[in-house]
Amino acid sequence: MLAGSSIDLSSDADASRNVNLVEAALVELALRRGEGVLSHDGALLVETSPHTGRSAGDKFIVREQGSADSIWWEGNQALEPECFQALRADMVAYLEGIDPVVQDLEACAAQDCRFRVRVVLELAWHGLSIRNLLRVPATRNSPQPDFTIIGLPGFKADPDRHGTASGTVIAISLVQRLVLIAGTQYAGEIKKALFTVLNYVLPQQDIMPMHCSANHVPGNSDESAVFFGLSGTGKTTLSAARDRTLIGDDEHGWSRQGLFNFEGGCYAKTLRLSADEEPEIYRAANRFGSVLENVRFDAGSRVPDFDDDGRTENGRCSYSLEAVSSASRTSQAAEPGHVVMLACDAFSVLPPISRLTASQAEYYFLSGFTAKIAGTERGVADPVPTFSACFGAPFLPRPPELYGRLFHGCLERRRPSCWMLNTGWLGGAPGTGSRMPLHITRSLLSAALSGALDSVSMHTDPRFGFRIPASVPGVDPDLLDPRLSWADGVSYDEAARQLVGMFRSNFKRFENQAGAEARNAGPVG
Repeated sequence: MLAGSSIDLSSDADASRNVNLVEAALVELALRRGEGVLSHDGALLVETSPHTGRSAGDKFIVREQGSADSIWWEGNQALEPECFQALRADMVAYLEGIDPVVQDLEACAAQDCRFRVRVVLELAWHGLSIRNLLRVPATRNSPQPDFTIIGLPGFKADPDRHGTASGTVIAISLVQRLVLIAGTQYAGEIKKALFTVLNYVLPQQDIMPMHCSANHVPGNSDESAVFFGLSGTGKTTLSAARDRTLIGDDEHGWSRQGLFNFEGGCYAKTLRLSADEEPEIYRAANRFGSVLENVRFDAGSRVPDFDDDGRTENGRCSYSLEAVSSASRTSQAAEPGHVVMLACDAFSVLPPISRLTASQAEYYFLSGFTAKIAGTERGVADPVPTFSACFGAPFLPRPPELYGRLFHGCLERRRPSCWMLNTGWLGGAPGTGSRMPLHITRSLLSAALSGALDSVSMHTDPRFGFRIPASVPGVDPDLLDPRLSWADGVSYDEAARQLVGMFRSNFKRFENQAGAEARNAGPVG
């Protein structure tokens, strides 16, 4: 029970309060409340304007005794305890006047890491979305939740009273085990707030939390792979391969016992989604129980138009893993034998595929180079080159070097093959070059995971030091050398020099924490 509230947020309450409704009931409630409409295939179509992406500038961690000394304040905004208490009191008062939707769910597929979450929401479709994305407990007689999340889009924060940057806020108290989200309907805030919490909790158990997708060879979970990358780099698309078993598309843990998914569903980008290119995702998106966010559709036929980016380039779909025929039923596998880093290179400098040593993998993991894709965060209209530590800086409550040490331990223990896959541009930056064709990326990845590249000749990139295969089955050899894709090699050389300088400048912040081998594994010229 939250202080001053008659609303019980920590244990089961009367069923009339919309507690743990199943998918059909949540859809019915959302339709009755006018929160969305059904598509021709039964998916729930909703709009979250003006927030169609994460509000990175509105996310805070409470600076409180018991957690403050372990927080990476360079990468996180602090909210003072008295501001959080005022926000909490005002949001609880707001709850008194509405009929919230409550879901008791779990994160983490590994039984010994199971994390119980109570989610209290203003919108029924938010309840459906997070029910898709997390794990539904086998029984309801579980103990108290490990964390509570309250999401109230209709409540607007007061910067003067609550210490926020605007009327939107995502505030995380790691001591009170409470997340408060207000002023935004974008459902991604809920799942990413929980991911931030898990990134704080799991390292205490010697578990490496990862912003990655994962899959394995069908029928052989010992042959697994993880794909690190920020939004828009291809995690969901590449992990949902026809010839692989999907473990999950976004958040995983790596322990001594193996690999496990945090979630029970997927939150896929929908722009240019097609049945031909991404059949599993397309089928999962177009079904009853799935939620389509900010996807335009024909008003008469109710057919979604996944090619229309007029509302946002960050259209999303949430669906349960049960909707994916190739998904693992356990969401677990052995420790990964392959580590793939997805870099959406807007400079068009990195090779389409490169093999990394373990030291290079640590360097590029800490660097987290990619491009932010339009629409993922508010204010991002074009691809922006960026360095996001550990491929997930917005979700790291602890210093990046801690996750780097965990990653080092995982690599030392398992000794996987390590790769960098450039899913960005060929032949020049956006506006000049073109995006890497998906079928080429898939061929490169398939060759790496199958072992087809283990015996091919490779040469060392003179600037970055990693090894580039001379040939890949089914791929034009000229595509493997990024300089050859440019009309002007001199222009490529200048872009490469710029990127090398950016890597070196960015890594200076890790020089005192990273191991000597990782420090010396970056660009060489």
